Amino acid sequence: PDARPNFLFILIDDMGWMDAGYQESRLYETPNIDRLAAEGVRFNNAYAASPYCSPTRASIQTGKYPVRTGINCFIGYLPWFYEWDRKLMGPPNKWFMDLEEVTLAEALREAGYATGIIGKWHLGTGVHYPEHQGYEVAVANTFAQAGTYFYPYSAEVMADLKVGEEGEYLPDRLAEETMKFISKCRDEGRPFFAFHSHYAMHSDLDAKDELVAKYEAKLAGMPPFEEPRFVEEGSPAHASGMGVAQWQENPVFAAMLESVDENVGRILDHLEDLGIEDNTIVIFFSDNGGQATRGTAVWRHGVPRTVHDTSNVPLRGGKGYLFEGGIREPMIIKWPGVTRQGSECDVSVVSTDFYPTMLELAQLPPRPEQHLDGVSLVPLLRGQGALDREALFWHLPYYGTNGDFPGSAVRCGDYKLIEFFEDESVVLYDLGSDIGESRDLSEAMPEKTAELLRMLHDWRESVNAPRMRPNPIRR
Repeated sequence: PDARPNFLFILIDDMGWMDAGYQESRLYETPNIDRLAAEGVRFNNAYAASPYCSPTRASIQTGKYPVRTGINCFIGYLPWFYEWDRKLMGPPNKWFMDLEEVTLAEALREAGYATGIIGKWHLGTGVHYPEHQGYEVAVANTFAQAGTYFYPYSAEVMADLKVGEEGEYLPDRLAEETMKFISKCRDEGRPFFAFHSHYAMHSDLDAKDELVAKYEAKLAGMPPFEEPRFVEEGSPAHASGMGVAQWQENPVFAAMLESVDENVGRILDHLEDLGIEDNTIVIFFSDNGGQATRGTAVWRHGVPRTVHDTSNVPLRGGKGYLFEGGIREPMIIKWPGVTRQGSECDVSVVSTDFYPTMLELAQLPPRPEQHLDGVSLVPLLRGQGALDREALFWHLPYYGTNGDFPGSAVRCGDYKLIEFFEDESVVLYDLGSDIGESRDLSEAMPEKTAELLRMLHDWRESVNAPRMRPNPIRR
């Protein structure tokens, strides 16, 4: 068999930094994700390249910041629809990833890897589906959301899945298809890149009845949560009015997360059963922060959406926000025989880094003309020092759909600056001592504020970041 390492990349949708059991959640139970963290290295300052899914997914596939791909918000976002009554209006947002991009899958496939994506894609349809961008096996890659989590699945999911049984749960089926792909690669003696991409934990939430009942009972036996349940969030110029949850108290979310975790365990056990665990590098990540704003929908179980999905506290905000709750993610890498079991890394890393990291792990040459914004994390995995990178950047020229605000952000060391586009104000936080971003230091530290703002503006100019414009409808 080919001795090159296999890759299992597990990507969860809308799972927040605080949703893993190892973060000592009062409610959630994730023993298999916790087990993976105990066997690998946990990154405490890991970031998605965007607080929304499509831009982050594009950054994983291309190694580029979203501004370089033109996918700056989730595919399907229409500025004129969401921003007609706002002060500013965002630029057009692409609805696909360009075929000219040499994706991570294409780079590995050219080197002889079997490549498969099982689950969510959300980087375009038709000729922009994953089978046209490096994946020889592509299963259940619908446009954005699952539609339903129980069989019969949506027509889009069924189009290339074509299997299932009445009452079957989608996370279970996706795990089954991933294990089938891995088994075939092992039997053929081919190294593989298995991209196991969940639709969970994306709303509308749905879970197995018995697990929902379990967490309803658990919540009933817990001490009551302290007030407030929600806090108003938004830029200084515009409060969202939606409220951001301060507590994890949704039994449907908890039940769904347990099923996701169970299937993580099934796949990890499958690697062991096949005898390839020691030659398989496992990466675990989420595409953006947890959905923490309240809405009005009602789930199948009768739980009102006003209960929210999850909470990212002590982080501020959630999905869609440039605060830490929107972009800081759970991330684990297990490189058998190399990463120290149960270790933690505090160096800031971002989703563009997976591309060059996996190339180096596969003993392939880098493609610096492609993964322009990523750096290899191999030195960190070996425990051999820091990265040669000054700062991380984010750009969101839209209002989004979660009460979030348009702006840009930069993190340099422990300092993070956010610029709000509506009123051109800025805030500065020291994440080393204020992970909740509660103390604005911009007035107390004018020199540091000016330094980071200049760095942010220089970066935006260097990548030709798209600008917002005054809304011609609003007068």
